[in-house]
Amino acid sequence: MPRFFLEKMNTETPVITGSDARHIGFSLRMKPGEILTVCAEGTDYKCSINKITEDAVFLDILESRLCAAEPSVELTLYQAVPKLDKLETIIQKSVELGASKIVPVLTRRCISRPKPKDFAKKLERLNKIALEAAKQSGRGIIPEVMPIIDFKTAVSQMAETECPIMLYEEGGVRFSELKTEGKKSFSLLIGSEGGFDPEEAELAKSAGINTAWLGERILRCETAPLTAISILMYITKNL
Repeated sequence: MPRFFLEKMNTETPVITGSDARHIGFSLRMKPGEILTVCAEGTDYKCSINKITEDAVFLDILESRLCAAEPSVELTLYQAVPKLDKLETIIQKSVELGASKIVPVLTRRCISRPKPKDFAKKLERLNKIALEAAKQSGRGIIPEVMPIIDFKTAVSQMAETECPIMLYEEGGVRFSELKTEGKKSFSLLIGSEGGFDPEEAELAKSAGINTAWLGERILRCETAPLTAISILMYITKNL
């Protein structure tokens, strides 16, 4: 069933406008009476098309329910900036797995070091990747890719979550040893191709961030976040 997103659903006069409306009418060639799903604020609305104009699709709501595919926890991925193609893969797959937000972080060992202004130009494409992944995986929200930030800012933001975790190749606790029960907000910090500088690790630890590891095998920077997110979703009964 075709799936579309709205920031808010007007339950009195539900309507889709803009590029999505044109896509429904011209690309998908949908007709009045056909069914589609509209997602807004974590709720799925099963709708029947009432009328289609050149730039608007008017709907009738048939039923609504909380999105079953949306995790019960909020997980923000803080990803040290890798090469762009790897970042695109990480965004796509982390959205499919249930991440709520992706925040690129510039660390000391990042090989790719884009300036914030230059990176801002790429945000539209990165957020489009997140949108398409959200549609494909049946998410109830569109996870946002945020502007790039520095390591200290990332650590400060992570400290505000209930369970902040840094994946550190030099060791830490296993995920099964983390105190996750009853917690709803998680943050996960993953290094780039070069990992983390020891001073960065100490700064994170001093801020109360848990260091965790995935065993003796060294995973690529695009594999590690997907593995860690999968484990957290499993532990919190979301996988």
